[in-house]
Amino acid sequence: MAHYSMAKLLEFTVKQNASDLVLKTGSPPILRINGDLVRLKSEPLKGEDTREISYQILTEEQISKFEDQLELDMAYQVPGLARFRVNLLVQRGRVSTAARVIPFQIKTIEDLNLPEIVPHLCEYPRGLVLVTGPTGSGKSTTQAAMIDYINERKPVHIVTVEDPVEFIHPDKQALINQRELGQDTLSFADALKYVLRQDPDVILIGEMRDLETIGLAITAAETGHLVFGTLHTVDAVQTVDRIIDVFPPYQQQQVRMQLSVNLVGVLSQTLVKTADLNGRVAAFETMEAIASIRNLIREAKTHQIRSMIQTGAKRGMFVLDQNLAALVVDGIADYESARDKAVDPLEFDDMVRAKKPELVEAHQSTEKQRASREGQGIVVEEAETDSDAAGV
Repeated sequence: MAHYSMAKLLEFTVKQNASDLVLKTGSPPILRINGDLVRLKSEPLKGEDTREISYQILTEEQISKFEDQLELDMAYQVPGLARFRVNLLVQRGRVSTAARVIPFQIKTIEDLNLPEIVPHLCEYPRGLVLVTGPTGSGKSTTQAAMIDYINERKPVHIVTVEDPVEFIHPDKQALINQRELGQDTLSFADALKYVLRQDPDVILIGEMRDLETIGLAITAAETGHLVFGTLHTVDAVQTVDRIIDVFPPYQQQQVRMQLSVNLVGVLSQTLVKTADLNGRVAAFETMEAIASIRNLIREAKTHQIRSMIQTGAKRGMFVLDQNLAALVVDGIADYESARDKAVDPLEFDDMVRAKKPELVEAHQSTEKQRASREGQGIVVEEAETDSDAAGV
């Protein structure tokens, strides 16, 4: 029998400032701290352990659904501690669980140090605003801050469709209805088909997963609503291309026209290690759909958008590599971590070299030494990560 309780594990996860808790048969509980997995000092979990621990936070209905579908997404709340986005899965016949920490307090745009263009994007009365980035890059936190900005300032009706509902928004100036997939609606597509009859001004779509959802999001923006959505793309150019490419070829020109008219802006983000390696900081790419960018979308010249962003500093626009380089030069982000996330590492090097040439030279020297050793057949062993960093 398991000697853990899920409540204690979740509490410990929050106390360690971890972003995630992962339970897997054959391994002790694992925390993700500053992006790295850290195993706790403990005996490996057995198959019955992971099932018992995971089932402690499920209702009978959820257990039945999980055992029927072998997948489960849900939200769980520990009063006075935090909310958690929880996923249960089955691997090799055993239950595994991943729980993501969602703080009760919604951080503001200022708290998150989001780019100056973000409040401007929230002021648009209609159109499509996209927040993009890899999994775990903070998209939900950024979206919550943007919705809170509107909630604080505008008497509008906001409807969100999420899987599951993560941040809970109390009504302030705005009226907010938050709908959870599986509990309040059967699918993103179903929710978006009917949302236009629910008198919304602002619509948030937790994830634009497929052609139907993306098409309905564009339609909602086209009909006079401000729509927020997310995609797992790394920059503005890839975001525009992804939306268009999901449609069949005979529809793509029509979608280009719709997108060129209705896109408001794209905020792409990723997380990199801080200079002291003890935390993470967000890096961004910002694009506002100004007239010249709308023309490029309409004329299928999206490859030129990056250059347009680079020259759009007066409008608060910059590409990801520019922001990464600025964070490194200012001593905020770690050079190696930032370079790994750069869209064009060589261009990133040039940007850093202009202000801090010693960082680039040190990196190149290290790479040359590594290449020389590999050429001589010398195996360079990596230092083992301290799996006891959580102090358990």
